[in-house]
Amino acid sequence: MAILSLDGLSKRFGGLQAVDNVSFCVQQGAIKALIGPNGAGKTTLFNLISGFIPPDSGTITFDGSPVQRLRPHQVAARGMARTFQHIRLFPKMTAIENIMVGRHVHGRAGFVAGMLNLPFTWKEERLIREQSLEVMEFLGIADLAGAEATRLAYGQQRIVELGRALACGPRLLLVDEPAAGLNMRETAEMASLISRIRDRGVTVLLVEHDMSLVMNISDEIVVLSYGQKIADDQPLAIQKNREVIRVYLGEEHAAD
Repeated sequence: MAILSLDGLSKRFGGLQAVDNVSFCVQQGAIKALIGPNGAGKTTLFNLISGFIPPDSGTITFDGSPVQRLRPHQVAARGMARTFQHIRLFPKMTAIENIMVGRHVHGRAGFVAGMLNLPFTWKEERLIREQSLEVMEFLGIADLAGAEATRLAYGQQRIVELGRALACGPRLLLVDEPAAGLNMRETAEMASLISRIRDRGVTVLLVEHDMSLVMNISDEIVVLSYGQKIADDQPLAIQKNREVIRVYLGEEHAAD
């Protein structure tokens, strides 16, 4: 069963057609990768799916309901979370405080209750901290809970950002270039984490340039080129697809 379906999704910025009539599905419980050369429209597509920009046309159906006109916080509240290509942690907050931000999307205490410091806000904050620590334990970074975000190593910051998205309790997790800037060991650890997240019951849609990571953990792969979908298949078939080879390696390799 598809947890996410895109149908005829398009987005133009001035004279640039960033996403052009893209349609595909993400099956519940799967890891699906979205790949393509720089400028293919991958991040724009993520921004459309997660509500950061509206599409010009087409529909986005998540868990049976259209979400293409919802704001990011509304999309998140329905069970979709994302990370970003460039890390966006709150630098002066600790690791656990950054992760707690993700959990607050489900909080019931409003601004006024927080300002008045009402008793039920203390209980909610304590619960959110406990739940956030559980996420950190799952990711293997519980020992970093009190560390300021700016003092963490780059790879640790990547995992904290992943934890903040997980703290939302998503059914679908959008992960944008999680291996960017990581060394080989850190990349292998990130691949293992993403697989464990899927095994925990969270569907994953992944944008990544590291083809080894993509091929090793993905159930299906969508390939974009100049905003258009050129392939949507299992990893082995994608590796043999002549159009994909042409886009990545050039005409001479596709002809072999």
